[in-house]
Amino acid sequence: MQDPGFEELGQAVDREIRRRFPGGSVHRAVLLRHGDDPAVGPGELLLRVYLPPPDAPGGYEQALAGWQDTHQARLAELRRELSLRLPSARLLEITFEPAGPGTPKLVLADDAALTASRPSPREIVTTALALLRSHYVFPDRAERAAAIVEAKLAAGDYDGLDEFTLASRLTADLYEVCEDKHLKVRLGGGPGPGRDGPGHPGPAPAAGPNGQDKGEPADHEERVLAMRRRGRLDNFGIHRVERLPGNVGYLDIRRVPAPEFAGPAISAAMELVAGTYALIIDLRRNGGGSPDGVVLWCSHLLRDSKTHLNDIFDADTGETRQFWSLGHLQAPRYLDRPVYALTSDRTFSGGEDFCYTLQALGRGVVIGETTGGGAHPTRGYPVSDAIHIGIPHARSINPVTGTNWEGTGVAPDVAVPQEQARDVAYRRALQHVLTIDAPPPIAEEAREALHSLPPDPPA
Repeated sequence: MQDPGFEELGQAVDREIRRRFPGGSVHRAVLLRHGDDPAVGPGELLLRVYLPPPDAPGGYEQALAGWQDTHQARLAELRRELSLRLPSARLLEITFEPAGPGTPKLVLADDAALTASRPSPREIVTTALALLRSHYVFPDRAERAAAIVEAKLAAGDYDGLDEFTLASRLTADLYEVCEDKHLKVRLGGGPGPGRDGPGHPGPAPAAGPNGQDKGEPADHEERVLAMRRRGRLDNFGIHRVERLPGNVGYLDIRRVPAPEFAGPAISAAMELVAGTYALIIDLRRNGGGSPDGVVLWCSHLLRDSKTHLNDIFDADTGETRQFWSLGHLQAPRYLDRPVYALTSDRTFSGGEDFCYTLQALGRGVVIGETTGGGAHPTRGYPVSDAIHIGIPHARSINPVTGTNWEGTGVAPDVAVPQEQARDVAYRRALQHVLTIDAPPPIAEEAREALHSLPPDPPA
C-alpha cells in the first residue's frame, strides 16, 4: 500500500542527494523501509543511491572505486548527517542502475559513535507528550491526548518504529483527540550544533520564512536582509501579478511572509493592480504564514486603521494580542471595488486567515472549496536530533464571528470546484466592469473576455 507521506520524504531525499552530488554523478536516490528489501530490518530504513552506468562495459568495479575516491568527503558527510537526522537509515548503499545480482555496491553502516545515544521511540514519545502538556493552547485536550498515547505506549504500539512511521503514527493518534491540523510530529528541526536540546523552542514548522535557520546571522538587521534575499527567490510568495482583459486585477499569492521581509513586494503588487476595476486574489495554493502579513494585505483593501481584524490568545503568556488595520501604507488602498478570494482544500493557516477576515468583514466574496481548517499559531519544539513536534500555543479569535476556522475550514460564499473558481470569479468581475462607466476600449475587452469564458458550473 502506497504511503503519500513516505513518498514525499523519498522525493525530498532524492532531491537532496542529487544536490549534494552535482554534475550527474548520481542518477537517483531511493529510500526503502522494512518490507521493500530483504536487507532492511524492522524499524530500519535503507538509502540506496544509484549511479549512472560506466562508459566502459564491465568497468563497474573500477567506476565505483573512482566515484568513492572522488566523493569521499561528501560521502562521509552524508553518512554522518543520516546518523544524526535519520538514525533509522542504518544502511547507505551505493550501486549502479540498472542493478543486477552481480552489480557491485558500496555499503556504509551508520556511525555507532553518533547513534549510540539516540533516544528510543519510547523516549521520543515521552518527551513529545511532556512538551504537549506544557505548551498546547488547550490544556484539557492535551491531557486527554497524552493519556491515550501513554496507554498505547505501554502496550508497545510505538516500539521498533523508524522515525518516519513513528512521527506519522503519533501525529494521527494526537489528531484523533485534538482534531488540530497544526499539531504534528515531523522529521527534522532538531537541535544542531550550538543549539539547545529537547524542550526549547525551535523554528515554527509552519512559519516558513519567519523562523531562523542555523545558517542565518544573529544580528537582526542582517537577518532581515538575509530573509529578504531568500524571499526574492519566490517573490515572497507572490507568484503572479496580472492585469486581465477588462481591467481586472489578479494576484496569485502562495504564502504570507512577515511585512519586515515582504513589505516592499506586497506594496509593489498592490501598486500594480491599483488602477483595476475588480480584484481576484488567488489563495488556492496558499499554505499560510505570518498574521502580520495578513494584516498588511487586508489593510490595502480597507479604508482606514480603525478596523479590528483578529485577536490571538497566547497560552504560554496568557496575553491576547489585537490586530488592527494599518493607517500608513506604501501603496494606494484598493477601495469601493469588488474583491474575490479563491480557495481550495489546500488553502491553510494564514491563507485561511486572509479569506476568513475578508469574508467576516463583508469585504470579499470567497469562491472555491472549503479550506483546510488550521487556525492555531504554532511553535516547533525539538524532541530529538531527528524529530520535532509542532504545538499550537495560541488561537485566533475573530472579533466579528467570535470564533475561527479551526477544524471547519472557511466555507466559500460560492462553492465550486477549485479548478473552476478563477473562471467563476473572473465572470463576476467582468460583469461588474460592464455595469460601470468604463472607457469603450475596456468595456469591449470585458465583453470579449466574458464571451470567451465557459459557463458557470451548475449550482
